[in-house]
Amino acid sequence: MTLTLHTPVTQLSTVGQTTGSRLKKLEIFTAEDLIFYFPFRYEDFSQIDSIESITPNSRVTIRGRIEQLKSRRGWKSKRAITEAIISDKTGSVKALWFNQPYLTKTLEVGTEVYLSGKVGIDKYDLQLVSPLYEKVKRAGDQLHTARLVPIYSTTERLTQKQLRWLIKLALNAASQVVDWLPEETIHRLALPRLADALVQIHFPDSKQQLDQAINRIKFDELFIFMLQSLMLRRELKSADAVAVEFHETKVKAFVDCLPFQLTSDQRRAAWEIIRDIAKPKPMNRLLEGDVGAGKTVVAAMVMLDVAMAGKQAVLMAPTEILAVQHFNTLVKLLANHDVTLGLLTQTNQMIGSDVATKQKVVRVIAAGDIDIVVGTHALLQPEVTFSELVLAIVDEQHRFGVQQRKLLHEKSNHPSTVPHFLSMTATPIPRSLALTLYGDLDISLIREMPNNRRPVITDVVDPADRAQCYQFISEQVAEGRQVFVICPLIDPSDKLGVRSVTEEYEHLTTEVFSDISIGMLHGKLKPAEKQRVMNDFKSGTTSVLVATSVVEVGVDIPNATVMMIESAERFGLAQLHQFRGRVGRGQHQAFCFLLTEKNSQKTKARLEALVEAKDGFALAEKDLELRGPGEVFGSTQSGWPEFRLASLFDQQLVGLARQEAELILDQDPELAAVPQLKNRLQEFRKQVHFE
Repeated sequence: MTLTLHTPVTQLSTVGQTTGSRLKKLEIFTAEDLIFYFPFRYEDFSQIDSIESITPNSRVTIRGRIEQLKSRRGWKSKRAITEAIISDKTGSVKALWFNQPYLTKTLEVGTEVYLSGKVGIDKYDLQLVSPLYEKVKRAGDQLHTARLVPIYSTTERLTQKQLRWLIKLALNAASQVVDWLPEETIHRLALPRLADALVQIHFPDSKQQLDQAINRIKFDELFIFMLQSLMLRRELKSADAVAVEFHETKVKAFVDCLPFQLTSDQRRAAWEIIRDIAKPKPMNRLLEGDVGAGKTVVAAMVMLDVAMAGKQAVLMAPTEILAVQHFNTLVKLLANHDVTLGLLTQTNQMIGSDVATKQKVVRVIAAGDIDIVVGTHALLQPEVTFSELVLAIVDEQHRFGVQQRKLLHEKSNHPSTVPHFLSMTATPIPRSLALTLYGDLDISLIREMPNNRRPVITDVVDPADRAQCYQFISEQVAEGRQVFVICPLIDPSDKLGVRSVTEEYEHLTTEVFSDISIGMLHGKLKPAEKQRVMNDFKSGTTSVLVATSVVEVGVDIPNATVMMIESAERFGLAQLHQFRGRVGRGQHQAFCFLLTEKNSQKTKARLEALVEAKDGFALAEKDLELRGPGEVFGSTQSGWPEFRLASLFDQQLVGLARQEAELILDQDPELAAVPQLKNRLQEFRKQVHFE
């Protein structure tokens, strides 16, 4: 059989239907999938130690000859124990394996082997317990020992050894992978060839070559993303926009009717946006504001200005919960103004205060009879068009790709102009990082908090104090307050050992708060069910809501005073700050409890940073410092491109990829001279999934 990138894994040697079905769970179907299934870490077994030099509790690799080998049954557990004595010229050591009696047939006395693992001690003798083993082969042919050993995410009954062996086999086709980077880029940046990088990322010859391979793969991922982004943004920048006249009297009347005073940051941000949309070139601005800083009011002012000009504005949110909340907020804020509002999500359609069919809402939007439209991704459906769309606002903009934003731009019936574009986010991004990611966006910051917002009292709760935490929650509920309980997972996971929503809900309802009404909210629920759960919580029908990160942004329950976060170490600081921002939005003092089963200094330092810091921007900087790039938003945050290795927070590499993409586009905007790159870009566009 001739091995190609498209060879099914089931045709590889030793892969039957059973192993094939296990690989399928990892979304591995072909040899190419194996090649691009990268390790998530490496064990460094490259240093060969002499037996006389090994010490207890160290991780070592030794090379020696099997002097004795036998299997027996443990006298207590009755499980099979395989023992071997391994010798080199400096001494001997015992190795033990449990429940692997077949080793007496796999290995033989006199065989030279590498053993890698942790050194234990039994009474007075050192021993290796369940070490990795491999017969000594030609230099460079070792897969599991005596090298930097790749460790992969795997699934039940599929071993690391199997994966390594199959990937090694598939790498024979690595030379068939098209190296789509332009030659000039490879030479200019001194990058390794793609085929070489793919081999080295799995089975590196040295730490240096591994670093170079990882750097090449990361660069590829960031470069194609930047190229796509820049091409789309150049298209948008070359367009014209409708200039919106500033309706000063109407906007001032809106501000005067507000039941609170705007902060100076809100006023400044609103003026920057209003001034931008008054120009005939499309605005492209990012509005960053901390949790509860009042971005929605700023958006309302600007959308009112657009409506007064007889034009349309749209506000798109990443979740149905957030979209419905925005709609209800805008209905209240604009109640005394001559503005019509509409809502369009997968399950909710409104025209003003009236429930409507989807067809009717779509028809009225197209006719221009709705001034301000709020919705989710449902707004991107082909049948949705606007009569006079001049302003598009996206909330939590990092959850939407450039392609989605382009679709919004194309929704207007005026092909000669594109809408002004405003991105909003409550997830603070360090300014240096924002400029790298969004160098072509103007940035407005709202850092001031409204005067009526009390700081949330935050505390890290030790496992021993959990009962006191529960007691405090009971007291808050007795006083009429409400509580969020956040878990990182929907269903239990034996491997991760962290709390899940389903088991926490069961635990709280049956063992802790049996006399309190509790709701459960997570991403697997149908939209209508999610809305019912949220409505029950908003109305006070339920007092405690156990949820995943679906409540991270935009959920506004003024009566909620306690945010309890299970396995808090699983979230980024900025994400924890988002959760904390869900409470303290009313008149009562609010509390945030961070629960963790981990006692490491690193974990404590991170969580204490949240206790001490009240500003989300400072926290984002701290998270970048403590956890490193790529984890600022936590492992569950969605919306950034799904890279295999890269992160948009690899700032230096992002800057380099952007610089290279700009250089190529300046020289060849149509990519005519680099057809392989053009083909790769087309593939990338097909792979972009709308959320």
